[in-house]
This record gives sequence, structure tokens and C-alpha cells, in this order.
Amino acid sequence: MKLWVDGKAGSAGSAIRATVKDQVANINRKVVSRGVRAVNAIRNAELEVLKGQRSGRVYRKPFSKATYTASAPGEPPARRTGNLRMHWNGQVKSENSSGGGIAILAELESQESYAVHLENGTSRMAPRPFVEKIKQEATPEIQRIYSEPYT
Repeated sequence: MKLWVDGKAGSAGSAIRATVKDQVANINRKVVSRGVRAVNAIRNAELEVLKGQRSGRVYRKPFSKATYTASAPGEPPARRTGNLRMHWNGQVKSENSSGGGIAILAELESQESYAVHLENGTSRMAPRPFVEKIKQEATPEIQRIYSEPYT
């Protein structure tokens, strides 16, 4: 014996389809919201990694009597002007995927052109890596965000 619910207007099948469609839309909204929260977690991790004192050489700030301690090779960059720490752009990109769901990409990008030189180093400077440290710092919070139930 076979039982089924057809999808004709006014039938139980169309009511089920409408309910499922509403549930999918509700979950999609929550996924995007969690993407925004994930970007915030990455941003908070970035602020944490790029703060604090470093152990490199002491320099005089240009046009000033003030000094600052640079980062040593292998340490995250030291803060001299604060531009690297403060100029980031976070966004959540979404696209439709199969089954009516969406796929999202939560990203945080530095707006400072020299960030890549600090991360990878140059011919005159050893790397001051910070990207992996930011990822490591943010990962537990992001996993917690995406592990919450979709109720």
C-alpha cells in the first residue's frame, strides 16, 4: 500500500510545502545572522592579537620625541599608528545553494595595503605573521556560534 500527499492547491501537500518553505527561509535568515556574528568574532580576535607590547627594537616615532617598541620577527606587528588595527572591512556574502538553503562566507579584510608585507615579510624585513593567530583566536567562538540549535 502507498500513501502520499499531493501538492494541489488547498491540499495537505501544499500546506506542508508552504510550511517547509517558511522554515527554510527562517533558517536562512538565522544563518546570515550567524555570519555577521562570526565576522564580529573575527574582528574581536583581530583586535586581541594586534594589541599589547612587543619585544623588538625601540624606535623613535617620526616627527616626535615619542618612542615605540617594534615587533620582533615572528611576532604580530606592533602598533605604531594604529592604522592596521583599526582599518578592517567585514562582510557576509551569501549565495543560494541546492535545496533552498544558502551558503555564506564571513570575511574580514584589512584595508591597509602594507598588511600583506607584514604578514609575509619583504626582502628587507622578516614576516610578522598575524592571520593564523587571528584564526586560532576566533575559531572557538565561531564554532560555538554555528553549533547553536536552529529553533
